[in-house]
Amino acid sequence: MVPENEQKLYDLFNQLGIAYTRYEHPPVYTVEEAKEYWKDIEGAHSKNLFLRNNKGNRHYLVVLEQSKKADINDLSARLAAGKLSFASERRLKEHLGLETGAVSPFGLINDQKKAVTVALDRDLKKKGIVNFHPNVNTATISLSFEDFQKFLKHCGNEVVDI
Repeated sequence: MVPENEQKLYDLFNQLGIAYTRYEHPPVYTVEEAKEYWKDIEGAHSKNLFLRNNKGNRHYLVVLEQSKKADINDLSARLAAGKLSFASERRLKEHLGLETGAVSPFGLINDQKKAVTVALDRDLKKKGIVNFHPNVNTATISLSFEDFQKFLKHCGNEVVDI
Protein backbone atom coordinates (compact mmCIF):
# COMPACT_ATOMS: atom_id res chain seq x y z
CA MET A 1 0.00 0.00 0.00
CA VAL A 2 1.30 3.45 -0.95
CA PRO A 3 1.49 5.97 1.94
CA GLU A 4 -0.98 8.87 1.80
CA ASN A 5 1.72 11.54 1.34
CA GLU A 6 3.09 9.63 -1.65
CA GLN A 7 -0.33 8.93 -3.19
CA LYS A 8 -1.22 12.63 -2.97
CA LEU A 9 1.79 13.31 -5.22
CA TYR A 10 0.77 10.67 -7.78
CA ASP A 11 -2.77 12.05 -7.86
CA LEU A 12 -1.34 15.48 -8.67
CA PHE A 13 0.94 14.01 -11.35
CA ASN A 14 -2.08 12.37 -12.98
CA GLN A 15 -3.98 15.67 -12.86
CA LEU A 16 -1.04 17.53 -14.46
CA GLY A 17 -0.28 14.83 -17.03
CA ILE A 18 3.17 14.13 -15.59
CA ALA A 19 4.70 10.78 -16.52
CA TYR A 20 6.99 9.08 -14.00
CA THR A 21 8.58 5.76 -13.17
CA ARG A 22 8.61 4.52 -9.57
CA TYR A 23 11.39 2.39 -8.06
CA GLU A 24 10.96 0.82 -4.62
CA HIS A 25 13.90 0.25 -2.28
CA PRO A 26 14.58 -0.10 1.45
CA PRO A 27 14.49 3.11 3.52
CA VAL A 28 17.49 5.38 2.88
CA TYR A 29 18.48 8.46 4.85
CA THR A 30 21.55 9.72 2.99
CA VAL A 31 22.83 9.99 -0.57
CA GLU A 32 25.55 7.47 0.29
CA GLU A 33 22.93 4.89 1.37
CA ALA A 34 20.80 5.59 -1.70
CA LYS A 35 23.60 5.17 -4.24
CA GLU A 36 23.36 1.38 -3.94
CA TYR A 37 19.76 1.52 -5.22
CA TRP A 38 20.35 4.21 -7.85
CA LYS A 39 22.78 2.10 -9.90
CA ASP A 40 20.16 1.08 -12.44
CA ILE A 41 18.09 4.26 -12.39
CA GLU A 42 18.85 6.54 -15.33
CA GLY A 43 19.16 10.29 -14.89
CA ALA A 44 20.40 12.80 -12.36
CA HIS A 45 20.00 12.14 -8.66
CA SER A 46 19.81 14.87 -6.07
CA LYS A 47 20.75 15.93 -2.60
CA ASN A 48 17.96 17.92 -0.91
CA LEU A 49 18.53 20.14 2.10
CA PHE A 50 15.91 21.99 4.12
CA LEU A 51 17.43 25.13 5.61
CA ARG A 52 16.31 28.20 7.54
CA ASN A 53 17.78 31.62 8.12
CA ASN A 54 19.02 32.64 11.57
CA LYS A 55 15.75 34.46 12.37
CA GLY A 56 13.73 31.40 11.42
CA ASN A 57 11.41 33.45 9.21
CA ARG A 58 12.71 32.22 5.81
CA HIS A 59 13.02 28.63 4.66
CA TYR A 60 14.90 27.17 1.72
CA LEU A 61 14.78 23.84 -0.03
CA VAL A 62 18.17 23.41 -1.67
CA VAL A 63 18.15 20.89 -4.54
CA LEU A 64 21.65 19.95 -5.67
CA GLU A 65 23.04 17.35 -8.06
CA GLN A 66 23.98 14.52 -5.69
CA SER A 67 27.76 14.63 -6.24
CA LYS A 68 28.07 18.28 -5.23
CA LYS A 69 29.23 19.44 -1.81
CA ALA A 70 26.78 21.67 0.03
CA ASP A 71 28.67 24.68 1.37
CA ILE A 72 26.16 26.37 3.66
CA ASN A 73 28.22 29.56 3.97
CA ASP A 74 28.40 29.84 0.18
CA LEU A 75 24.65 29.16 -0.09
CA SER A 76 23.97 31.85 2.53
CA ALA A 77 25.88 34.38 0.44
CA ARG A 78 24.41 33.30 -2.91
CA LEU A 79 20.87 33.48 -1.56
CA ALA A 80 21.53 36.71 0.39
CA ALA A 81 19.79 34.94 3.25
CA GLY A 82 21.99 35.75 6.20
CA LYS A 83 23.32 32.82 8.17
CA LEU A 84 21.66 29.54 7.18
CA SER A 85 21.38 26.34 9.20
CA PHE A 86 19.48 23.10 8.94
CA ALA A 87 15.81 23.45 9.85
CA SER A 88 14.36 21.26 12.59
CA GLU A 89 12.24 18.17 12.03
CA ARG A 90 9.28 20.19 13.31
CA ARG A 91 9.81 22.85 10.64
CA LEU A 92 10.26 20.20 7.96
CA LYS A 93 6.95 18.63 8.94
CA GLU A 94 5.19 22.00 9.29
CA HIS A 95 6.29 23.45 5.94
CA LEU A 96 6.75 20.44 3.66
CA GLY A 97 4.82 17.70 5.46
CA LEU A 98 7.90 15.46 5.35
CA GLU A 99 9.90 13.30 7.70
CA THR A 100 13.69 13.32 8.04
CA GLY A 101 15.21 11.20 5.29
CA ALA A 102 12.42 11.97 2.81
CA VAL A 103 13.33 15.58 1.99
CA SER A 104 12.25 16.18 -1.58
CA PRO A 105 11.02 19.00 -3.77
CA PHE A 106 7.74 17.11 -3.99
CA GLY A 107 7.01 18.16 -0.41
CA LEU A 108 6.13 21.56 -1.90
CA ILE A 109 2.62 20.20 -2.48
CA ASN A 110 2.16 20.59 1.28
CA ASP A 111 3.42 24.20 1.45
CA GLN A 112 0.07 25.96 1.29
CA LYS A 113 1.58 29.31 2.34
CA LYS A 114 4.33 29.18 -0.33
CA ALA A 115 6.78 29.96 2.48
CA VAL A 116 9.65 27.85 1.13
CA THR A 117 12.03 29.17 -1.52
CA VAL A 118 13.51 26.53 -3.81
CA ALA A 119 17.22 26.94 -4.57
CA LEU A 120 17.70 24.79 -7.67
CA ASP A 121 21.08 23.65 -8.96
CA ARG A 122 21.53 24.98 -12.51
CA ASP A 123 23.21 21.73 -13.54
CA LEU A 124 19.99 19.77 -12.98
CA LYS A 125 18.38 21.86 -15.71
CA LYS A 126 20.78 20.30 -18.20
CA LYS A 127 19.57 16.79 -17.41
CA GLY A 128 16.80 15.09 -19.35
CA ILE A 129 15.72 12.88 -16.44
CA VAL A 130 15.75 13.77 -12.73
CA ASN A 131 15.08 11.55 -9.73
CA PHE A 132 13.69 12.34 -6.29
CA HIS A 133 12.01 10.65 -3.34
CA PRO A 134 8.20 10.80 -3.71
CA ASN A 135 7.75 12.24 -0.18
CA VAL A 136 8.88 8.94 1.37
CA ASN A 137 12.38 7.45 1.57
CA THR A 138 11.36 3.97 0.44
CA ALA A 139 11.07 4.85 -3.25
CA THR A 140 12.63 6.98 -5.96
CA ILE A 141 10.77 8.36 -8.95
CA SER A 142 12.13 9.42 -12.31
CA LEU A 143 10.58 12.09 -14.49
CA SER A 144 11.66 14.46 -17.22
CA PHE A 145 13.12 17.78 -16.15
CA GLU A 146 10.39 19.40 -18.24
CA ASP A 147 7.72 17.67 -16.15
CA PHE A 148 9.59 18.59 -12.97
CA GLN A 149 9.38 22.24 -14.06
CA LYS A 150 5.65 21.79 -14.67
CA PHE A 151 5.35 20.50 -11.10
CA LEU A 152 7.30 23.47 -9.69
CA LYS A 153 5.20 25.95 -11.67
CA HIS A 154 2.01 24.33 -10.35
CA CYS A 155 3.25 24.64 -6.75
CA GLY A 156 3.97 28.34 -7.18
CA ASN A 157 6.90 28.65 -4.78
CA GLU A 158 9.72 31.03 -5.61
CA VAL A 159 12.51 29.18 -7.45
CA VAL A 160 16.03 30.62 -7.67
CA ASP A 161 18.96 29.20 -9.60
CA ILE A 162 22.16 28.40 -7.77
